[in-house]
Amino acid sequence: MQRCSKFPDFEIFQYVFSQDKGARQACLAPVAYGASTPSHDDHSCNIRARGREHREHIWKSRMDELKRLIRDIPDFPKPGIVFKDITTLLSNKRGFSRAIDTLANRYIDRDIDLVVGIESRGFIVGAALAYRLGAGVILVRKPGKLPFKTHSTIYELEYGTDQLEIHQDAIKPGQQVLIADDLIATGGTIKAAVDLVEKLKGNIVECAFLIELEFLKGRKKLDGYPVFSLLKF
Repeated sequence: MQRCSKFPDFEIFQYVFSQDKGARQACLAPVAYGASTPSHDDHSCNIRARGREHREHIWKSRMDELKRLIRDIPDFPKPGIVFKDITTLLSNKRGFSRAIDTLANRYIDRDIDLVVGIESRGFIVGAALAYRLGAGVILVRKPGKLPFKTHSTIYELEYGTDQLEIHQDAIKPGQQVLIADDLIATGGTIKAAVDLVEKLKGNIVECAFLIELEFLKGRKKLDGYPVFSLLKF
């Protein structure tokens, strides 16, 4: 299916269109009316509103289903932290494919050349997205894990610092790059990955995440870069 310019929220439209007959009828109606009725009379406006409401309802329902597949682990990796365990989502074949397909549909017409996955769960998300988008996949790893010449960057943690590396020849200047990880929390790790991509002069299309912990305000460290998260907690 090709992108329909009538629906900027195409990832919602395409998913609903493929899954639900009633939604398919509701979604098609505004396209037909919008294409042939420039006056936007009350009837067509009502159909558009119903179609949008239906899509939003289906979207919320599907995202709630994905959220229920994520397991909370209290006091991990240290007391006071509630860890979002995505292994239960990854092991659910319907949930995993839905999460990746929904993310990928957002970038289906963005001419992505490379998806950068961040060690280690970002490798899973990044590789799956790259396959879906027909793109290459690049690994950003901890020190000493990559065999060729690398660029590195040091970033701050709550207590101390850490470091990430990327191969010096991983990205050609101007290539369209999507950075992917399983979760954005405080934003330190993803900002380090952004710095590495910028060092290689890649064009960052967006930073994409399965999960965002909104209360930690990690987006603030990515000011100036587009950010999208599928599931917000």
